[in-house]
Formats: sequence, C-alpha cells, structure tokens
Amino acid sequence: MSLFHAVIWIDHHSAQLLQFDAAQVVAQQVREHLHCTRQHGSQVRSEHELFGEVCDATKGIAEVLVVGSHTALADFRHYVEKHRAEMALRIVGWETAGRMSSAELVALARRWVSVHAGMATPMKAG
Repeated sequence: MSLFHAVIWIDHHSAQLLQFDAAQVVAQQVREHLHCTRQHGSQVRSEHELFGEVCDATKGIAEVLVVGSHTALADFRHYVEKHRAEMALRIVGWETAGRMSSAELVALARRWVSVHAGMATPMKAG
C-alpha cells in the first residue's frame, strides 16, 4: 500500500517509516544489518544499506518528510544526494528532532504538511 505522504524518523541504526493520509497510518521499521568484521568501512557499509532500504521503502510516495538528529539527517541527506537522486526529488522537508512516538511523528508530519502544502520545494539533486 502506498499513501501520498510519509514521515521518516531516522538515525544511524534504524528508521521508522509512517505512511499516512487523512484517515489511516501504515507503519514500517527498517533496521541496520550489522557486518561484524574488522574490515575498514564496514560501519559505513551498514549505514548505506540501511539508508538504501529506507529509500526503497518510500517508492511510490509523493512527499516525504525526514526527521532525526542533526548528524543523522546530514548523513542521510548526503547519501540521498550522492546515490538516490530520485528520492531527493520527493523529500519535501528536513526537521531536526529527538526520538518520537508514532503518534507524535504523524502529528508533526500532518502539521508540517498543512503549513507547507503547496509551498514545499523538493531539495535539488546534484
């Protein structure tokens, strides 16, 4: 099922994706895959796999609001700009916030959508 709006709360280890419309909310969790090796870059590989799965989970969603810590947002934004230009076009906002409950996330996203409806400009890829 794909709804028109989504909000993602993300950090470096997991993401909570909530698709919503006026009547319903559909929740999905995405967690990192740990690569327990001494190989240099295994943490980056785990992070990129997580970010890639989050992007894949949002296919078909027209507007996405991304919420998380400043560092997580910066890293996710860098990943999206570099590896997922099509996702970049669907992200309508970035909000810094600590961990929130599903209800708080949806309330934040609905307020954000109502305030920014028609004014949101997707970030430019490139």
